[in-house]
Amino acid sequence: MMRALRPEIFNTLYRLVAERIPDPPVHPKGGCRRRVPDRICFEGIFWRFVTGAAWETIEALLHYQVSDTTLRARRTEWVDAGLFHQLMEDCLATYHELIGINMGDVAIDGSAQLAPGGGPDTNNCPGSKGRQTMKWSIGVDACGIGLGGVIASGSANDYPLLQPTLDEVCARDWTAAIERLQLDRGYGYPSLPDKLTRHQINDVIVTMRNKPNQGRIPLVGLKRRWVVERTNSWLTNFRQLKINWDRTVEHRLAALQLGLAVLIIYRLVDHLTANHQPLGSIR
Repeated sequence: MMRALRPEIFNTLYRLVAERIPDPPVHPKGGCRRRVPDRICFEGIFWRFVTGAAWETIEALLHYQVSDTTLRARRTEWVDAGLFHQLMEDCLATYHELIGINMGDVAIDGSAQLAPGGGPDTNNCPGSKGRQTMKWSIGVDACGIGLGGVIASGSANDYPLLQPTLDEVCARDWTAAIERLQLDRGYGYPSLPDKLTRHQINDVIVTMRNKPNQGRIPLVGLKRRWVVERTNSWLTNFRQLKINWDRTVEHRLAALQLGLAVLIIYRLVDHLTANHQPLGSIR
């Protein structure tokens, strides 16, 4: 978690964000107070994302250079402009150019997390002890790089989320074809082939669910599916994703996209540093 706050990570991330920040909205009456600099606002938004601290706490940590209300408003402005989605897409494109996305084994799985703030698409789920939860479903390549994800309520079954997750994963020309799709037993329904007809998938590795009066089908282990479990674990290191207080689906999805982008930046920084290349290659 704390690696995200290191200068080489944060400065690289903000440089990418700054290039994609939209022009500020025009004030309806033709004028307004001087805007707080974008860097200060992003710093507050990112600190909250990493630490999970309250907006008021972030305001104090920034020595009251910006109010919690302005931080919320600026985040909403950027979410509505699609900044975090574009950031994730551009980080993926850069990773594919410098290292290469490996579509040989794509794994998909969901992860339910607490959402105490409630709001749309939150519900309690088994094990949450009556507390509100949300869920994300993500797809990753063979190295655990996040290719896209969707947000749902914590009680949602993973199986109905498979097709929208695949739509996100396969939305690009260079991720459209999947050599092998790795799924756990939660996806092992007889109707599974019908959900895959829209996508170029050569092979599916999944353990079918137990059927009544036919004995118990033994588990086959994680195999290549462990990479998505690892990525889900890494995402929960960001406290805003671990205990999500956002009240809208758009804000939760933006937080997930930011988390996936940061994990990609980790890999890119390590790759460029090991090869003695400048971090400016990340664009």
